[in-house]
Amino acid sequence: MSAERRNEPGNLKWFLTGMRGVLSLPALILMTSYVGFAAFALQAGLTRAESVIMTLGVWALPSQMILVGSMIGGANIVASFLAVTLSAIRMMPMVASIVPEMRTQKTPVWLLLFLSHFIAITSWVFASTHLSDVPRQHRVAFFAGFGLTLTCGNAAIVGISYGIVSQFPPVVAGALFMLTPVYFISSIWASSRQFVVKLAFIIGIAAGPLLALVAPQFDVLIAGLGGGTVAYLIDRYRRQRRRAVEEAA
Repeated sequence: MSAERRNEPGNLKWFLTGMRGVLSLPALILMTSYVGFAAFALQAGLTRAESVIMTLGVWALPSQMILVGSMIGGANIVASFLAVTLSAIRMMPMVASIVPEMRTQKTPVWLLLFLSHFIAITSWVFASTHLSDVPRQHRVAFFAGFGLTLTCGNAAIVGISYGIVSQFPPVVAGALFMLTPVYFISSIWASSRQFVVKLAFIIGIAAGPLLALVAPQFDVLIAGLGGGTVAYLIDRYRRQRRRAVEEAA
């Protein structure tokens, strides 16, 4: 074993490095937003324990909001399950892009499945930005440090702020919660590396408000699928056109 390999930080060191990622601005914004979720859960009639368990078990703020909203609306358990499942499907491409970056030949499958639970927009952006700077054999420890700390930290925030937020004016709690979609929009744009992703983002943002007037129950679905499809077709045509010009030259 070379001296350089012996001096390389171990998994514990990288786990602690990942933990320090919760002090980043995206993580702090998410934590603040969970104060708003605690207010929403309190107003919806959830207990403190139910709110904490939901944070640990669902671990995606939009899905949690959908679940609480369906409960308030009186939806049955099957409808609530389907609504949360459809909301969580958007995480599959994130998992598919991050897990191969962490996996090594020695990484147990059960560990990757466990860590995939903690992949949401904040952890995905964090991993997409920082995993390339971490040696592959330590990426699991690095992501685990960030994901576990962020999830458990937000669960603790929900439990602690559950009673405190009842003293907040509703507009304050709403403003805290709205920090998350603002962060989602900015972080997705900042983390986009391909032209087609930015194009789909622009089309979706532009079409969303219009579709909300035409088909309010399916506006997000249509804007997402339609915007992505149109962006793909435009990008495909652009690449084919550029290839034809290069071949002609």
